[in-house]
Amino acid sequence: MSSSTSYDYIIVGAGAAGCVLAYRLTEDRACNVLLLEAGGRDWHPLLKLPIAWTTCMVTPKFNWGFESEPDAHRGGRTLPLARGKMLGGSTSINGMRYSRGHFRDYDQWRQLGNKGWGFADILPYFKRSEKNYRGEGKYHGGDGPLNVRLAKNPSLLYEPLRDAANAAGIPETEDMHGDQPEGIAPAEITVDRFGRRHSTAKAFLKPARKRKNLTLITHALASKVRIENGRAVGIEYTRKGVACYAAASREVILSGGAYNSPQLLMLSGIGPADELRKHNIPVLVDLPGVGKNLAEHPLVSVQAETKEPIALLRHLRLDRALIKGAQWLFTGTGLFGINANSAGLFTRTRPELERHDVQLLYSAIARDAKLWWPGRIGTQKYVIQCSISLQHPEALGELTLRSADPADKPRININLFGSQADVDTTIRGIRLAREIFAQEPLRSMIKGEVMPGKDVQSDEALKQFIYTYAATTQHPCGTCKMGNDTMAVVDDELRVRGVKALRVADASIMPTIPGGHINAPTIMIGEKAADMIRGRAPLPAAAV
Repeated sequence: MSSSTSYDYIIVGAGAAGCVLAYRLTEDRACNVLLLEAGGRDWHPLLKLPIAWTTCMVTPKFNWGFESEPDAHRGGRTLPLARGKMLGGSTSINGMRYSRGHFRDYDQWRQLGNKGWGFADILPYFKRSEKNYRGEGKYHGGDGPLNVRLAKNPSLLYEPLRDAANAAGIPETEDMHGDQPEGIAPAEITVDRFGRRHSTAKAFLKPARKRKNLTLITHALASKVRIENGRAVGIEYTRKGVACYAAASREVILSGGAYNSPQLLMLSGIGPADELRKHNIPVLVDLPGVGKNLAEHPLVSVQAETKEPIALLRHLRLDRALIKGAQWLFTGTGLFGINANSAGLFTRTRPELERHDVQLLYSAIARDAKLWWPGRIGTQKYVIQCSISLQHPEALGELTLRSADPADKPRININLFGSQADVDTTIRGIRLAREIFAQEPLRSMIKGEVMPGKDVQSDEALKQFIYTYAATTQHPCGTCKMGNDTMAVVDDELRVRGVKALRVADASIMPTIPGGHINAPTIMIGEKAADMIRGRAPLPAAAV
């Protein structure tokens, strides 16, 4: 095994949280940090182009290609589970939505026994990371590394969407991260002032790489946390077929995400004892919660065809797309510098709920739309799409090992719609989407419903539609959950139970899934974890 020099800290995974940790930990020039990434560089031009995110999500060279296990109650279907295969992780291929969730989501974390994780506690960390287009304010940061801007373009059809939502009783909110977290608003996205995707690799890792106390190694597949006398002392990994080892004098931090962090823990002998013995892995710490509590936002879409070719598909005609592409390339402006997400709408499908239970994601284009030659549009239709995302699913999944080989992808049982309550909420979300489409001015603009279709009306028919067409929003979390119960994997300082000098800092530590998107919360976790690791006092709680 090839040996390397010792580092103060080793971070495994250069994704949303890992890049933040590399940036913050290397601010202390007296310590040296090793960042290991199993993927490669984020060099490809397509990754910079915001409008191309749906292509990036399904391109094998950009994606680890995880897949869910066959789901018996949905006819044995499997689902593609996209995870970024390069620096920045999934922030280099995702839809770039900046959406934190409801303030009650984090108060719930605190109420579950996680001290310092209520909304007032974590808001300063959201603000520290953010350079919001609004500037510094009560809820937003103005000089952080991460650019957050508004997705606005007439072709997104935001105004008619807003007016129809208003007619259906859904108000517009000036700031869904502020005093009015419910309602409809234009999408906020992580795109820089040049119209390029602002992944954590660009926002955090790029400036950190200029520091001499950061060592970055790509194509490094972590195989095991080496533990001696109950303490994490380093990482075993392979690179170009060579087995390597790096030592850590202070701490090892796992930031591989909701799929890779629990897998690496189990490969290292930390996890459910029976699962480890099944693969002949010596049990060092019996932690039954490793890989459990897997949460996701289920997603299903309603599509309505427009009477006139007003939707974004018209801009994908090859000659027009070339002009739009040139505009983006040379000026950083125009439609191709945003993600085609027209609006986000958060609301409650039952009035007695304390927070929203669905998000409606509007786009003036189908998610699978493609470039087309003039006069040869084929079967593609001009549509407005509303994707219903269930925000607080009852059904939870789990992740287990496929084998003791680190190169083998884990078994991922998403358990999508494993609860009837989740189906019922999604049906209410579909009916709400239809109600909004039926309001003016959308009603006059729409030719008819493409999906699910006018004949799919009963609860049972909608249930079968959901089972057939549902996907995930690609927001996996919770598999190394934070807490103090028997299934908790880390404590509220993100320290792995039963092992010294080992932490997990990524979406896997979320005890419950936030009602939004997990990019911003995972970046916040990286920010807060950095202060914990450095022994700094937490930022003062916000006055909210």
